[in-house]
Amino acid sequence: MWVDDQFWPFLVAITLLTVSPGVDTLLVIRNTARGGIRDGILTSLAISCGLFVHAGVSALGISLILLQSVWAFGLLKLAGAAYLIWLGVTSLLAARRGRGLMFAGRPGEPQRVSVWRPLREGFLSNVLNPKTVVFYMAFLPQFIAPGDPALAKSLWLAGVHFMIANAWQVAIAMTVGTAGEWLSSPRFARWLNGITGTVLVALGVKLALQRLPG
Repeated sequence: MWVDDQFWPFLVAITLLTVSPGVDTLLVIRNTARGGIRDGILTSLAISCGLFVHAGVSALGISLILLQSVWAFGLLKLAGAAYLIWLGVTSLLAARRGRGLMFAGRPGEPQRVSVWRPLREGFLSNVLNPKTVVFYMAFLPQFIAPGDPALAKSLWLAGVHFMIANAWQVAIAMTVGTAGEWLSSPRFARWLNGITGTVLVALGVKLALQRLPG
């Protein structure tokens, strides 16, 4: 049941989708640049934990209810869009101030924030993203046989996704975190904050303006 003929196509597909740049990648880069490798790894961990929420929701059929109820899906969509816009505006304001989210105190020194901040940002960014709800609902059933226990199999596949996503995002955090000389430059800090903020706001606005299903 766990590693059957459908597992290998799932593994290939989920790996390709994971390495495609998106909101998760942007958030890991942003938080690593702000607080160092620790914040990047915590953000990745929290993002990946959100996958189990979507897997459970998909298996229990709540996703179907959300998709069939325009107002319920709309509320979820707007909440996710608002959160992305808030993250983007925060980065843009930091870029405008010049010092950025990157560093506090001496140049090159990561900004010290509570460990709960990157965990909260990563988890909410994933759980409040309705695209992930739709993706898991449409994607996971293709790899679950009629006789399989839907919840257990969904959580197993989400666990595989969890490991792949963490490996990729931690590699990104390590890469960004070791670029201390570049990130210590105020000009680079403003540029990265500005680009990240602009993309996050654009993604949030695009998500908010998308037509609802049905």
